[in-house]
Amino acid sequence: MSIKESELILNPDGSVYHLNLKPVHIADTVIFVGDQDRVAKISKHFDIIEFETQKREFKTHTGYYKSKRLTVMSTGIGPDNIDIVMNELDALVNINLETRKPKQTLKSLNIVRVGTSGSLQSDVPVDSFVLSTHGLDLNGMLHFYQIEDICNPELEDAFIKHTNWHKDKARPVIIGNSKFLEKFLDSPKVYKGVTATAGGFYGPQGRVLRLPLFDNNMNTKMDSFNHNGINITNFEMETSVIYGLSKLLGHHACSLNAIIANRPNGTFSKDPKAAVEELIKYTLNKLVS
Repeated sequence: MSIKESELILNPDGSVYHLNLKPVHIADTVIFVGDQDRVAKISKHFDIIEFETQKREFKTHTGYYKSKRLTVMSTGIGPDNIDIVMNELDALVNINLETRKPKQTLKSLNIVRVGTSGSLQSDVPVDSFVLSTHGLDLNGMLHFYQIEDICNPELEDAFIKHTNWHKDKARPVIIGNSKFLEKFLDSPKVYKGVTATAGGFYGPQGRVLRLPLFDNNMNTKMDSFNHNGINITNFEMETSVIYGLSKLLGHHACSLNAIIANRPNGTFSKDPKAAVEELIKYTLNKLVS
């Protein structure tokens, strides 16, 4: 059965609605960044840029780095944007956009997030890199899908008990990364741990300006969580949904973050742009190694 026009929306030129892309425009390896300005900071290292487009916050450059074809794409901020990007990106490779039917042979993309994040552990310093072994979904986005097969109930139950998670909040979901991609991106240079993904920047990440928090101690509880040696290293707004939707759709995903703030120590990078640039070069060279 064909997918209805109201469900898979295409632009007049046949490109997917938000990303403004056609299948020919993307490589099999895709780098995600949140900030649209960071797209050019990555593609400046390419030997050639063969295609570029932008619609809203979704900016895409595709080209070659050391003979490897890569796409770098900005997702914007937050789980809701990741929901758009992941579904439309999958449609580009796994749905025939003319017949509106899923393809019989499905393709797996390699998706690497290059982001910035704040550390929740005092021993994960600013300007370091964190590779996310798992994404901890605190925002509830994934509960709109059938996720039973990708959850980690033992780890989730341990987190719920440790934090005294309130019953009226969405159940936390913990999803592993792609071990296939991790082996390419890993090195003694990076820290590894669970990346918590919040649905907002202020209250959901424990920041207080004028509004009181539902749980003033949540960050402290997260800092101290440890289950069989697994702890929560950092806080951001995208990784868990990338991991969850990638698992459900059959793609490989791994997240790398430059640590620009250390929440327990109250420190911030003296040169966050330099930290991100080092992470970009690290990731590109790992992808072609």
